[in-house]
Amino acid sequence: MTRLRLDLSYDGTDFSGWAEQPDRRTVQGELQAALARVLRLPAPQLTVAGRTDAGVHARGQVAHLDVPTAVWEAEGERLLRRLAGVLPPDVRVNAVAVAPAGFDARFSPLFRRYVYRVSDAPGGVDPLRRRDVLWHRRPLDVARMNEAAAALLGEHDFAAYCRRREGASTVRELQRVEWVREGEYLCAGTVQADAFCHNMVRALVGALLAVGDGRRAPDWPARVLHAGVRDSAVHVVPPHGLTLEEVRYPPEEELAARAAATRRFRVLERAEE
Repeated sequence: MTRLRLDLSYDGTDFSGWAEQPDRRTVQGELQAALARVLRLPAPQLTVAGRTDAGVHARGQVAHLDVPTAVWEAEGERLLRRLAGVLPPDVRVNAVAVAPAGFDARFSPLFRRYVYRVSDAPGGVDPLRRRDVLWHRRPLDVARMNEAAAALLGEHDFAAYCRRREGASTVRELQRVEWVREGEYLCAGTVQADAFCHNMVRALVGALLAVGDGRRAPDWPARVLHAGVRDSAVHVVPPHGLTLEEVRYPPEEELAARAAATRRFRVLERAEE
């Protein structure tokens, strides 16, 4: 068998998320159907770096697929172009290559980087950006949002910003949260972590928007974090403003060790102050 790395992008508007579901259109389902057709495999199974929710987009998604070596040798140079011919226009495979030893799309990443885009234009979002930009009715102060974001960085238990799943840790290392203006009325919030739990990015963005428009003080998101429980005042923003921009992996010789470390159940090594 040969493990392949696939670099992907998609417009999530018309998908019910990444994960394959019965009777629903999903990114995984479309890709696996295309791979089955092109490679003549009965049931190819993709493993993805980040299982994006319904409506979330991706520009830098990564997945892996194990195929018989003979199949790859027969189709390798033609695979990318053949997939382009059978995939729907809202999902693309941008690159396919043999993955290095130890590579696991899900467990090997050093970080995932998302960007959430928000418009505070008085008249609403540019119609040409309506699929990937949220309209916020109040003016936003980017400096206040960055002040609040700085207090969230580091390794914490993000239970207050996650939808809990049985047996899953909510400890994550938040590496970067930064807001900038990409235009007069367009704000872009970069959120980067080693991994994310369910709804984490959109809940964090919701809390920071409440600071940016003046409804909450800059220290409020950190107080919610350290309380450790979901706060009904934290609004989980809609998915369409969110795009997975990048998944970064370590050097080849560190891939297997990184995957093994990621698989361990995570707890905080010390009590947070």
